[in-house]
Amino acid sequence: MIQTYKPLTRVVLIEDNNDVREGFKEIIGTHAEYVVVNDYPSCVPALKKLSSDKPDLVIIDLEMPEMHGIEGIKRIKKARPKTVILVVSVHEDSKMVFDALVAGAMGYLTKDTDPEGLLKALDELMKGGAPMSSKIASLVVKSFQRSQDTPLSERETEVLALLSKGKTYHSIADDLFISMETVKTHIRNIYQKLHVNNKTDALIVAEKDNLI
Repeated sequence: MIQTYKPLTRVVLIEDNNDVREGFKEIIGTHAEYVVVNDYPSCVPALKKLSSDKPDLVIIDLEMPEMHGIEGIKRIKKARPKTVILVVSVHEDSKMVFDALVAGAMGYLTKDTDPEGLLKALDELMKGGAPMSSKIASLVVKSFQRSQDTPLSERETEVLALLSKGKTYHSIADDLFISMETVKTHIRNIYQKLHVNNKTDALIVAEKDNLI
């Protein structure tokens, strides 16, 4: 009887943290069906080698030097439409998640995912699934449940959601990678659009109208 061998799934890693990258290589190396053909600290060198690496699967971070991961995702999908892309990132804000998914990512995990969870996600991806960390899945579901008639922009909604969790202006700026002045501008706009003068009233309106 002639045995047929399934070719290994070719994986490329794009992650600027060397320790994280090496950790991913070690984890993926324990799976008999996957092989890491190359790894890169940023998108630029990875894109140059796409044609020779021929990845079936790319695992990519978002905040990286030279080129943002979302732009990298777009270029990978343009060059290799059939390549499956998994984001593994510390970022959990809705705009970053949706930008990554719209760009072409099929899955999104946070970096606190354990090794078993990562390998399960890879298997799910290669079977046509769309694995997401529970926090990310919750974010996606909540976004669909929000009122479609909201007067707020996506970023203003994020700011208001963080305010509802008791976050300070400073921590909101850190979480969203924006300046304090930008946070204050968003909050002024929120108050104006909701016709309120303070945080308490803004949150009452947001709760009543299902804005966050």
